Amino acid sequence: MAEWRPEIAEGPEPLYERLVAALRADIASGVLGPGDKVPPQRDLAHRMGIGLGTVTRAYAEATRRGLLRAQVGSGSYVSMAENPGVGPASGPVDMTRNTIPAGPAAARLSATLAQLRRRPDLLEHLAYAPPEGFETHRRAGAAWLQRAAGLHTADWRRLVCAGGGQQAMALVFGHLCRPGDTVMTEAATFFGFKSLAEILGLKLKGLAMDAEGLLPEAVDRAAAEGLRVLYLMPTLQNPTTRLMSPARRAEIAAVARRRDLILVEDDSYAVYGPGPANPPVATLAPERTWYVGALSKGLAPGLRAGFLLAPTEAEVDRLIRRIHALYYAPASLGSMVGTQWIEDGTADDIAAETRAEFARRLALAREVLGDAMEPPPLPATPHVWLPMDELSAERVAARAHRSGVEVTPPSAPLVDPALCSGLRLCLGGAADLPTLERGLKVVAAALGAGPDERTRGLV
Repeated sequence: MAEWRPEIAEGPEPLYERLVAALRADIASGVLGPGDKVPPQRDLAHRMGIGLGTVTRAYAEATRRGLLRAQVGSGSYVSMAENPGVGPASGPVDMTRNTIPAGPAAARLSATLAQLRRRPDLLEHLAYAPPEGFETHRRAGAAWLQRAAGLHTADWRRLVCAGGGQQAMALVFGHLCRPGDTVMTEAATFFGFKSLAEILGLKLKGLAMDAEGLLPEAVDRAAAEGLRVLYLMPTLQNPTTRLMSPARRAEIAAVARRRDLILVEDDSYAVYGPGPANPPVATLAPERTWYVGALSKGLAPGLRAGFLLAPTEAEVDRLIRRIHALYYAPASLGSMVGTQWIEDGTADDIAAETRAEFARRLALAREVLGDAMEPPPLPATPHVWLPMDELSAERVAARAHRSGVEVTPPSAPLVDPALCSGLRLCLGGAADLPTLERGLKVVAAALGAGPDERTRGLV
């Protein structure tokens, strides 16, 4: 109801938290009903005499908790699932995209934009950046990799800014490989890398994995055949979520040195990892590792802020001509937001809240899927893995699709299905926990989990 005016209680909690509490109370008491539209943020701020940023943050937090659902171009509405006796909202559930909930970043964006107006370098961002990126962004990127990923060897002079991790990968593989070359990777790998390899005319050789990911002996055997470039994801490998131990990383680095390999380490999920307790492979073999990082999986995908850390400064110099030819210079405005967040600590807060949200979503996935899900190695993961043969995965995906749940096509990440196959479910695409629960229950039913209370009547 557009005229809604909440009664905000006194208390020590931040004002936005008390506004969320008032919203929850009015939903529970029936003042707000399922599907009711709440006032536009600016209108409510004016009506209540409070800051627009406070209302924006409260709405974002309420959306994250499943109290509200945001509809682009229309406004925010009371979520169906927060009301007793009301079934879950209808509509498809997207479990295909490995994105993150927007709430933590959205709650801070307005305040950040106000801060950016005071940056002395603001107007510089309307001009072309240097091919490798502005120095302030490179320094911030290196600082972020050091503290969020445990990459203590990150040196801003070896860092190149890019439009997200995917652009960084396109840059490095275009630099290292030629059409027809074969690149080693895990038997199931990031679909974005598979797509890139196809565009660049590269062949892929899938290597065997175990519970810790890539097997060193598999790398050694492939290298003995003359292969020289290895793409790997040691932290929360996509799609399997497997995590290399420090010992495994050291073994991979040792094989790389013995066989004179070039490593491309994709550490997109480092923000969820153990950090300094289990540092990147790039710290063990810095002279031969190209490291790819990004802000997409921990802060906000729309920033399109990625980083490519080269083994040497000389390699950065050799990239300049390629950058000029491909995109001339990296985009700067998204990186400026990311830099501001890194410099003032907002990035750490957003990452912490995003991890907390994924911890809640992962706990829900464990509850619904049980033993069908491979146990994730960390408390928070953006995706989960259901190991099964390829045919079974295709059947489960088809059943889920018929019930309104989209999952990653089972064949999408597979390089060698004989070595690894299964179904990846992304936990961040659902707007809220009730929507995610509905999607997970459909998948559980599609797995043939039986007509218990979790899955009855869903397929």
